Amino acid sequence: MGGMPTPVERPMRWREPVLERDCAVGTTVAVIGGKWKPILLFHLLGGPLRYSELARLLPRTSERMLTRSLRELETDGLVSRTVFAEVPVRVEYALTAHGRTLVPVLQAMSDWGSRRGTG
Repeated sequence: MGGMPTPVERPMRWREPVLERDCAVGTTVAVIGGKWKPILLFHLLGGPLRYSELARLLPRTSERMLTRSLRELETDGLVSRTVFAEVPVRVEYALTAHGRTLVPVLQAMSDWGSRRGTG
């Protein structure tokens, strides 16, 4: 019948269910997952940034979500927050040493996204 190829049946491999707590990918996603965290981390690869600079780099995020994401990254030890005693007060965010361990992950995500394209 026509030129339609016959689909090849492949046997399904049975896998034991993996609990989220036992999955390293799940652990990683729990820490850096979400819409804004990976993007924030990627922008911080270039060095410390002020809150206003991050807000400009992520114009589609709300102030609430940006603040929440930064706080969570700080709580998880990936980002440091430094307050400078100046008038007006200056606050900078930077990757911690622990946060810099994500460089290969973030670079791989960037490379994959570039190859896939934005469209």
